[in-house]
Parts: sequence; C-alpha cells; structure tokens
Amino acid sequence: MKLKIVKFKSVKSTNDEAIKLIRSDRCLLGLVSTNSQIRGRGTMGKKWMSYKGNIFISIFFKVNLIKIKIENYLIINAKIIQKILNEHTQKIIKVKKPNDLLIDGKKICGILQEVIDHKKEKYLITGIGINTKISPLNKNFKSTSLKINSSKNISNKIIIDKIIKNYNKLIYDINNHNSLYVKKKYR
Repeated sequence: MKLKIVKFKSVKSTNDEAIKLIRSDRCLLGLVSTNSQIRGRGTMGKKWMSYKGNIFISIFFKVNLIKIKIENYLIINAKIIQKILNEHTQKIIKVKKPNDLLIDGKKICGILQEVIDHKKEKYLITGIGINTKISPLNKNFKSTSLKINSSKNISNKIIIDKIIKNYNKLIYDINNHNSLYVKKKYR
C-alpha cells in the first residue's frame, strides 16, 4: 500500500483536510499537500505561520498504538524529516522534543501529530511544516529557512518526493516487521 497524494492550492489546515478524507472514507492512507495554508496548527493550539513557498503537508495512515506507541511515532517522524533535511544543508539539525527541528537554535520545521478514531480504527495524522524558502517572523521564537542555511538549490518537490518515499517505506516496515525492528531502524 502506498500513500495516495492529494494536492490542494489552498486549505485552512492540511491536518483538517486529512481528517475529512478519513472520515469520508475517500482516502485512508495518504499525503495532503498545499501551496497555501490559512490556519495551520502547531501543538497545544499554537498557530503555525504558513508562508507561501514553504512546505505544508499531512501524512495519514491507520495505526496500532499497542504495537508502536504514539511517543515512538514522535521520534520516528522527527528522525525521518531530520534525515531528509540534512541532505540539503551542512548545518546540524537538532530535534527539540517533542516536535520541532532547529538549526542554530532556530525553528526550521514543526511536526503536529493527531490521532483520530474512525470505524473502530485509529489513524495517525502527522502535519509537517518546513520553512524551505521563507523564514517566518514570530515574536515567540526564532525561525530560519533551509534556503538561508544551504548552498544548494532548494526544491519543495524533491523534498516532498523524499518524504513520500520514506513514509511509504515506514508504512511497509510497520506492516511487515515487528515493532522492535521498526523502533531500532528509525532511531
């Protein structure tokens, strides 16, 4: 099973669109992407600053939270995105628990996880916002962009393609291997 890609020009929130797709039974395994997000969300109800030109996606799939705990998905998601972004910069990208990626103490990526119930199954929705081109101004924290920290050309398409490849592999591993294998592989 591979992620179904659902693209929008503009949405309120990619996580909200993923929830709608699941609840309507139109798509139960996928990736929502958009060029513009009006009401992006962060953890604890914080607003995610969504500047056009950056990446806004949500990945969603059915999970067994007995097999792999939600805390492990936090680590797995951060490690996958960290690995991909490391290919585009010489700077060190650090994970700030539970859900941020930082370069030089400045936020480059936020990850929001939500779990919903649908027809007696649990679905994990992972919203990922990456400052690839533009560094939002925020009075509560410092941010940066991948473009500022790289000598390479930054392509959102290439980064999203790598994310899709990595999550297709993760979903395959979850469905075909035990939880210990998955936890070790994605640490």
